[in-house]
Amino acid sequence: MNRMSSLFQLALLSACATVGLHAHAAEKVVLQLKWVPQAQFAGYYVAQAKGYYSAAGLDVTIKPGGTDVSPVQVLAGKSADVIVNWMPDALAARENGVPLVNIAQVFDKSGLMLTCKKSAGVSSPKDFKGKTLGVWYGGNEYPFLSWMGKLGLQPGKDITVLKQGFNVDPLLQNQAACISTMIYNEYWQVVDAGVKESELTTFFYQDQGVATLEDGLYVLGPNLRDKAFVAKMAKFVKASLKGWSDAVKNPEEAAKIVVANDTSGSASLAVQKRQMENVAKLISNVGTAKMGVLDPAACERTVKVLLGGGSDPAIKKDPGKAAMTHLVTDMAAK
Repeated sequence: MNRMSSLFQLALLSACATVGLHAHAAEKVVLQLKWVPQAQFAGYYVAQAKGYYSAAGLDVTIKPGGTDVSPVQVLAGKSADVIVNWMPDALAARENGVPLVNIAQVFDKSGLMLTCKKSAGVSSPKDFKGKTLGVWYGGNEYPFLSWMGKLGLQPGKDITVLKQGFNVDPLLQNQAACISTMIYNEYWQVVDAGVKESELTTFFYQDQGVATLEDGLYVLGPNLRDKAFVAKMAKFVKASLKGWSDAVKNPEEAAKIVVANDTSGSASLAVQKRQMENVAKLISNVGTAKMGVLDPAACERTVKVLLGGGSDPAIKKDPGKAAMTHLVTDMAAK
C-alpha cells in the first residue's frame, strides 16, 4: 500500500512538474489593437478564446485601443510586441524614425469610404469642392489627403476639413456634407440612426483608385534580427490566422466572442455579427497558405498613393522592401 502511495505521489509530482514546465515555457506576446474591442479584431479574440494561442505555447495579452491610444507609440515604447495598424500611418511613422515593419496583412481590401448625404449636393468627387468633409486624424487622414491631392483639392482653400471624432454626428447634424466611415462600422451607424441608404452617396477608396492597405500586423524592425522573436511571431501569426478563418466562416460565433471581450458592455451581438460579415469581405484567401501574406504589389500601390498626396504627401520617399517582410508568414506556413 505504501509503495502504491509512493508511486502515486511520484506520478503526481511528475505531472505537476510537466504542467509547471509548460506554463513556464509559454511565451508572452502583447498585441496592441488600433481600436476598442469589435469585430474588426475578431480573429485575435477567437484565437484566444478557442485556445489557439495557448496550443502554440503563447500567453497572449490583447490590449484594446481608443481615442487616446497610439499603437505606434505603444510599440515604440516597448509596451507591445506587435500592433494592428494601417499601412499609411505605419509608413509615415517609419519615415519619422519608428522602424515599423509589416509582418502580415490580414485585410487585403479597403473598407474606408466617404459617406455623403445626397441632400448636400454630392453625387461625384467633383462636387467635393466648397464642401465640408469629415476626416479622421491620428494617422487615418493620410489616404484622404492623398485622394484630395489627386483631385487637385487643397484643404482650407477648395474644401473645409472637419477633424471628425469617431462618430457620425457631423453628418447627422448636417455639419459636414460627407464623413469618413468604414463599411463594417460607421456607415451602419448612419443607417441605424434613421438615414435611409437611398439618401446616401458613398465613395469607396477602393473604387476611386486611392485605396491603401489597412489592418496589418507590425513590429519593430530591429526585433526581427532575433530568431527567437521571429519564431514567436510566426506562431502568433499562424494561430491568429486560424482564428480569422474561424471568424470569417462563423460570424455569429465570432460576434459572441467579441461581445464577451467588451468590458464596457456596449457591444451589441447583432451589430457585431453584421460588422463581422462586412469585415469578412475585406479578407481574401481564407484558409489557404496565401491568407495574411502581404502582396508586394498592394504595398507598392499604397506607397504610390501616399507619395502622390499633393503638396504635402504622407511620405516623401519610397521605403522600399525594408518596410515589409515575408519572413514571419513564410515560417508560419510551415
